[in-house]
Amino acid sequence: MRLFVALDIDPEIRRRIAEFRDKLRPYAPDVRWVGPATFHITLQFLGESAKLDEIRSALQQVRGAAIPLSFRGTGFFPNPKSPRVFWIGIESDESLQQLANAIGDALGPFGFQRDKGPFKPHLTLARAGSGRPRPDRREQGASGLRVVGMKLQELGVPDFGAMTAREFCLYESQLSPSGAKYTALHRYPLR
Repeated sequence: MRLFVALDIDPEIRRRIAEFRDKLRPYAPDVRWVGPATFHITLQFLGESAKLDEIRSALQQVRGAAIPLSFRGTGFFPNPKSPRVFWIGIESDESLQQLANAIGDALGPFGFQRDKGPFKPHLTLARAGSGRPRPDRREQGASGLRVVGMKLQELGVPDFGAMTAREFCLYESQLSPSGAKYTALHRYPLR
């Protein structure tokens, strides 16, 4: 199973982000745009694993407070000059970083490693090539995403609203030619 841990987002914020995405799609037909049904905030990507019972049990031990989240601004990985991933920014207090750390600590004994560097919360809107934030040297940036970057300068900083996350989820990701399908396998409350 291909697994990841993430926060879901409220329907109204999802709708606003989808409308914004739809305005920008025509400028970058050369990339894969993420569908609104799969918008989420990844806390930890696990990849292929057969350790479902162990992962579920470890995540049940994670404690955290409800997390205030604001969705505003945009950016590109690895950078605007060579964009591979286009994202919406996520602003929060220290409770988001604490939750990501607690999940990483809980899953570490099972061989899951956190990404190197600081946790950068974001919501991915589009990907080019492999879509990895740190592609290998042969991958080029997407010309369509450079056009999106120029268009964004005309629009100003978008603000999609705020919410409070009251749970995190363990998801299964099923890849197909028509795009990924995410299924929530288990939900964990934040109090």
